[in-house]
Amino acid sequence: MSLPTEIIWGPPLLALVIGYLLGSIPFGVLLTRASGAGDLRQIGSGNIGATNVLRTGRKGLAAATLLLDLAKGWAAVVIVAALLPGDEQLAAAGAFVGHCYPVWLRFRGGKGVATLMGIVLALHPPLALVYAIVWLGLLATLRISSVAGMAAAASAPVAAAVFDRFDLVPLLLALALIVIWKHRDNIGRLLDGAEPRVGRKGG
Repeated sequence: MSLPTEIIWGPPLLALVIGYLLGSIPFGVLLTRASGAGDLRQIGSGNIGATNVLRTGRKGLAAATLLLDLAKGWAAVVIVAALLPGDEQLAAAGAFVGHCYPVWLRFRGGKGVATLMGIVLALHPPLALVYAIVWLGLLATLRISSVAGMAAAASAPVAAAVFDRFDLVPLLLALALIVIWKHRDNIGRLLDGAEPRVGRKGG
């Protein structure tokens, strides 16, 4: 006897919804508004991530935004792993899409770098070490947030293959491509030599 369709599709859909709802919480917008720093979407590049929060001059808010954006990606995977084992990758995808395209902000969200690190940390912790080394290492040396973020995202599927987690490669490759797509304006500025470094005003 075959199972009813709603039973088959119910858990995967719920995993996606849980992930999306957690991922779509716009911590950067909420924190800057609560602190009186204004509407983050009207500051700097208009992005809702930690790099743009830093442009408000509030380093503490930027750090909190980064950690919370990371935490929501991690939490989505961990919660679904406990409630719906086997659907963790769907939760990860939902959280990432929720961050990048939150319905609450008319689908204009962040670029996903911190949230992707949280996802990687939850799916396979050793990958997060590689991700952090690439991200923070390039950020410290080049001080170009976009380059560091894109390189870190690209390192995730490569590291998954190296660690023999080929089951994670398709998901991480897809998410890395979205990160790069979200940075398309930054890529244009990089090609023009106009991409600002961390600590300076601009995109």
